[in-house]
Amino acid sequence: MPSFDIVSRIDMQEVDNAVNNAKKEISTRYDLRQSRTELELDRKEGTLKILAADKMKLKAVQEILLTHLVRRKIEVKSVVFSDPEGTSQGFLKCQGSFIQGIDKDTAKKIAKMIKDSKMKVQSAIQEDQLRVTGKKIDDLQSVISLLKESDLEIPLQYVNMKD
Repeated sequence: MPSFDIVSRIDMQEVDNAVNNAKKEISTRYDLRQSRTELELDRKEGTLKILAADKMKLKAVQEILLTHLVRRKIEVKSVVFSDPEGTSQGFLKCQGSFIQGIDKDTAKKIAKMIKDSKMKVQSAIQEDQLRVTGKKIDDLQSVISLLKESDLEIPLQYVNMKD
């Protein structure tokens, strides 16, 4: 039976490349050059740390980073920034994290969407991904198009299409 998996993954090497490119742009930008602005990536944890002098510079760093992520084909939905906090030295710091894997609530929501569509396919939740099986590949492709049209909070990828 044909099947495919619905996952939410990020290539951390591409994220690392985007962060390095963003750091280069930050170091050359005129409005950010004179102030202390830092951008750090923790690859193991999948988190970002941003330090900036004020709210405007913090927002500029976030926009630069998101621009470089989009250039590397990483969806903007996969990054979540926390609210900025003040530091003891008068700077603002912000944490960012990357969403990887599909949580249980979102997986149930996706499974319910597939079931409500009345297509002749079955979906099964497997840890942080969903497996969709059906008798025809056309049904599986219509499930993919249904999910692409839906407005979910996380980016989805469709892998392991088997015939």
